[in-house]
Amino acid sequence: MVNLILFGPPGSGKGTQAKKLVEKYNFFHISTGDMFRYEMGNNTPLGQKAKEYITAGNLVPDSLVIEMLKQRVIQNKGVYGFIFDGFPRTIPQADALDKLMNSLGQSINKLVALDVDDQEIINRLQERAKIEGRSDDANVETVKNRIEVYKQNTTPVYDYYSNFNKSAKVNGLGSLDEVFDRICTELEGL
Repeated sequence: MVNLILFGPPGSGKGTQAKKLVEKYNFFHISTGDMFRYEMGNNTPLGQKAKEYITAGNLVPDSLVIEMLKQRVIQNKGVYGFIFDGFPRTIPQADALDKLMNSLGQSINKLVALDVDDQEIINRLQERAKIEGRSDDANVETVKNRIEVYKQNTTPVYDYYSNFNKSAKVNGLGSLDEVFDRICTELEGL
C-alpha cells in the first residue's frame, strides 16, 4: 500500500489532483472536510461528537479526527493506498497520523507539496469564489490570512516528513496535466 499526503496552501490544487490520482492509481481520497460533512450529515456517533465541538465554535480535537481517519482506513482496505488531504496540519497531527498508520501495519510513504506562489493562490481562490460561490474565497484579506496561517502552522509538517526523507515539492503551476505528471514522477518507485 502507498499512503500519500497531498500538501499545499488553500487553492493549490490538492483536491483536483487528488481526483486524478484516484482515477489513475485507485487511491482512496480522504479529505477531512468531506469526512466531517459525511459523519455529521449521517449523524454517526463520531459525527455527533464533532458537531458538538463545531457548534460550540471549537476545533474538533485531533483524537476525534484520528478516530474518523482510522474508520476510513479500516473500511477501505482494498485500495492501492490513501491520499490524505487537509490532514495533518500540525506536527502533533502528523505524529498522531504516523502512530495510527503504524498501528495498522502501514506508514506514510510520501508527502507531496504543491508549490504555488501567494499571488497565484489569491487569483485561483478569487476565481473559485466566482464559480462556486464560496464566500471564504472571495475576500482577499481573508485569503491572505489563510495563506499566513498555512505558512506558520502547517508548513512545519513538510519539514517533519523531510526528516524521514519523505517530503517532495512539486511545482504547482502549469496545466492540470503538467502538475499531475510531476506528482506521478514523485510517486515512481514507491
